[in-house]
Amino acid sequence: MKKLIDSKYAYTALLWLLLPYAFFHLYWRSRKQPEYLEHVDERFGRYDVSCDKPVIWLHTVSVGETRAAVTLVQNLRARYPDHQILLSHTTPTGRAAGEQLFGDDVIRVYLPYDYPFAVKRFLRHFRPRIGVLLETEIWFNLIHACHAEAIPVLLLNARLSEKSARSYARFPRLARMSLHELFLISAQTEDDATRLASLANRAVPVMGNLKFDITPPAAMLELGRHFRALFGKRPVLLLASTREGEEELLLDAMRKQQIEHLLVVIVPRHPQRFDEVASLVEKHGLHMQRRSSNETISLHTQVVLGDSMGEMFAYYASCDLAFIGGSLLPFGGQNLIEACAAGTPLLIGMHTYNFEQAAELAVANGAAIRVAHAADLVKQLDILMRDSTQLNNMGEAGKQFVSNNRGATKHAMAHIALALDHALYNKIVSGQVKSAP
Repeated sequence: MKKLIDSKYAYTALLWLLLPYAFFHLYWRSRKQPEYLEHVDERFGRYDVSCDKPVIWLHTVSVGETRAAVTLVQNLRARYPDHQILLSHTTPTGRAAGEQLFGDDVIRVYLPYDYPFAVKRFLRHFRPRIGVLLETEIWFNLIHACHAEAIPVLLLNARLSEKSARSYARFPRLARMSLHELFLISAQTEDDATRLASLANRAVPVMGNLKFDITPPAAMLELGRHFRALFGKRPVLLLASTREGEEELLLDAMRKQQIEHLLVVIVPRHPQRFDEVASLVEKHGLHMQRRSSNETISLHTQVVLGDSMGEMFAYYASCDLAFIGGSLLPFGGQNLIEACAAGTPLLIGMHTYNFEQAAELAVANGAAIRVAHAADLVKQLDILMRDSTQLNNMGEAGKQFVSNNRGATKHAMAHIALALDHALYNKIVSGQVKSAP
């Protein structure tokens, strides 16, 4: 026990030592994304917004987790109309995605940094009935404070890569304590469950992946048709959610092996890189137009820069073939399920450890093809653009692959219902609410 307490104090002491860096980090990120300097008080547990309804709190770090939670939030609002949904985020893009997807129907705030005083302020201000952490969010002081306040916290849609498991294993007692203080853990895959169970020394069920339950919005599919009309009848390759260094590799490879009339649409993963990628395209001497101009694409245009947020489904619906970024270089890949749901044939790189099972299943089901490097991607691109039958088969295989793996939301709702019942029982026992006569 003493070693456990010492580990917790050491962790918190390290956070205090890093406090100046927290401010520097916000300033540094704001140089490319000014929104990082907005709502800074929230990162230390001070909030202007409040509500008088029982709160169901979900933590969705950034854009990917927020979009994955769409079906879950819709189900929660329908089943618990007398509750308020609170979404906490870490990044401005996640917060913006929450606003775009849910409007004023949910409260959106930043999750405070994991300082004991900040998380206590957060919990006392909103008094959530339960908390739901999505994917890999394990914050030691936050989880402990919830446990101390008898607030059930669930880690749902949980994933834990081998790399992350090794990192947490450096603090085995602290990690095990936090995982034991969670009300429930439910993993995306058997591999995730095995790693989490080993770290936590507790049973971890498998619920599947919430991302499979998403449905392409009709408005985005219609926008995709509009994009396609702007693009014309040329073959269209989408470079989706690309990361730093990948665009240059791909543009160099395509310049060496040109494909006639090809239009390349580049949508960088992070909006703060839009101008950087635009400069890179210009450096390659390519004629470029921006999505934000909303103009018909000229026949002389070789690259369209997707400098917009929240329109990825539309981009998928408008292209013939997509490459999922973050996988050509060792970034771990990005979510490919949305593309499959839209019926888009896919190319993916070798680095997909953040979405390993989904990537392997997509390849096994014929919805995606792996490429070893940029030149291999261009080679596959050339082959596929000449074979409309294979492209169509890949698109249909993607839709079927997504359909076969739906169902995680149902499991999540059952877990949340159990936690809400437990929370209500605790309140009745403590006398905070009266039981029915």
